[in-house]
Amino acid sequence: MAIDPDQLEQSGRELSGMLKHLRKQAGLSGVRLAARCNMSQSKISRIESNKGRPSLLDVEQILRGLAAPPAVAAEVMALARIAQTEWQDGRTLRRKGIDKKQLQLAGIEASSTTFRYFLLSMITGLLATPEYVRASLAQAPPEQQAKAVAMKLDRQRSLFDRSKQFTFILTEQAVRYPLVPPHELAMQIDRLASFTRQPNIRLGVIPAGVRFASGALNTFTVYDDTLATAELDLGAIVFRDNRDIQDLIGRFTSYEEHTLFGDDARELLNVWAEDCRR
Repeated sequence: MAIDPDQLEQSGRELSGMLKHLRKQAGLSGVRLAARCNMSQSKISRIESNKGRPSLLDVEQILRGLAAPPAVAAEVMALARIAQTEWQDGRTLRRKGIDKKQLQLAGIEASSTTFRYFLLSMITGLLATPEYVRASLAQAPPEQQAKAVAMKLDRQRSLFDRSKQFTFILTEQAVRYPLVPPHELAMQIDRLASFTRQPNIRLGVIPAGVRFASGALNTFTVYDDTLATAELDLGAIVFRDNRDIQDLIGRFTSYEEHTLFGDDARELLNVWAEDCRR
């Protein structure tokens, strides 16, 4: 999933410019194209001015309305697929304030019902103890820390909404990462074990040494079947294209085959917690 952030920023502008160029080349006004596509003229205008993010279906409809040649349509669709991906760089997020990111996540969690989390290197804030949350935000600006901690902990309420279904897969590295002192990490691992008994949560662990056929791994989350995020050190990538989302769901399903759930997961988590207490 090596995606150049600069390419993501440029792709939206390029897509809107290309669609506008093709419309003019076809000798169509925005009104006539809108009628052909069963869209409003204002929607066509927003897409061409890069003020609205078109779905892949929108782009396909426009290309059909323009009777674009197959080679041109393929080129435009490839660009549209890139434009459906969004790069959120960490510097910008920090400048805007951590609370903005927390509000965004809370909104996504409120509107979603099925969640898949693959956690490679750390425990997500939804599952974290207050001590772990505070440690995870230690590098944040001091004036933002208290509010961000409170917002992260408040988001955990979604876990107790029985209308929502969560599946968490954590690697051993994520569970045992020493972000907090050993006695606090033991309590954090105990908390993970307690979540394995909650009816709307499937929490599993992958022991170290498991080899994956897919090669390199990264932390990612899939919300329903409509949105996915992958986290990197420098920021996050947001995927909206159904093909990317289905690819991540496929990976997640393959990882489940290597994951211990239920009693097996609790047994291993208890061993790791006791290791921390020694």
